Amino acid sequence: MGKFLILRATFPAWLILGLLVVTGLQAKDVEDSCALHSASIEVDGGHVHYDRAGHGQPVILLHGLFAQKEQWQGVLCGLASAGFDAIAPDLPGFGQSSDYPVGVYDLRRQVRLLGQFADGLGLRTFDLAANSLGGAIAALYTQCDPARVHRLAFIGPPLGVEPWGPGVRAAILRGINPFIPTDQAQFELEMGLLFVQPPEVPDEVREQLIRDYVARNRHYRQVWDIVNLFDDVLAGDADEPLDIDIPALIVWGEGDSIYPASAAPTLRKRLPGSQLVVLPETGHLPMLERTAETQRLLVEFFGADNAARVVP
Repeated sequence: MGKFLILRATFPAWLILGLLVVTGLQAKDVEDSCALHSASIEVDGGHVHYDRAGHGQPVILLHGLFAQKEQWQGVLCGLASAGFDAIAPDLPGFGQSSDYPVGVYDLRRQVRLLGQFADGLGLRTFDLAANSLGGAIAALYTQCDPARVHRLAFIGPPLGVEPWGPGVRAAILRGINPFIPTDQAQFELEMGLLFVQPPEVPDEVREQLIRDYVARNRHYRQVWDIVNLFDDVLAGDADEPLDIDIPALIVWGEGDSIYPASAAPTLRKRLPGSQLVVLPETGHLPMLERTAETQRLLVEFFGADNAARVVP
């Protein structure tokens, strides 16, 4: 696996996972490689910032909790090169899309704002690829407006389908939230849970991030508390369909410690006709640990019926 780099380290700590980009690409190199365009649009009183590249059928890429759009840069550029219009927003309340009240973390509101974001870009239909929290939002949106989403890809399991993994639960029972680390040991724990091969984080960046987690701890915990009201939002019996009747792809890391891969067959069963790919030596963020493989899978999946698609 290529070395991970920290980009834009002056951003707040809650962006850490979104600032990890694989294969050693510098930010300017990523932008130059696919003519990356960054912009924002007004959505419900705030501004949603997004990266966009390419032309063709639209694909919206949604990040997870305490993350941002930069998680998708490698995959976004790959999709753009393959003939897609790839769009990665900072979800409202995350990343640069920060001018929203705390209630925006309600997943029902996130679903509504996703539709408004697509409206603002003039998208009639689109594909969705999403990770973790973003996966829950994508699934809920698809259930609400199935005619608008052509294909749905979970890159890493969605929040709300399965309980937290044993490592996460054990940490919380010890009084530690591994996603809001307040010292070096907790930071190492977070990286170990998210990655099979954790990225190298320079000491000065790590210390800055931890300081910010401590200084803004109340905000992080508010976000965590709101999101966890939806920790079973997609749960159900193994034989209970998820009420999503469009082509679906599930990409699950074999070494995922947030939601262990043993649950992957159950999600596949609940999505009749879906495809399941379990990636070896991969954790909770396949788009970072296995960027090229994730890109290939998405190009094949979203392009399967490209000839029959009418692009908005």
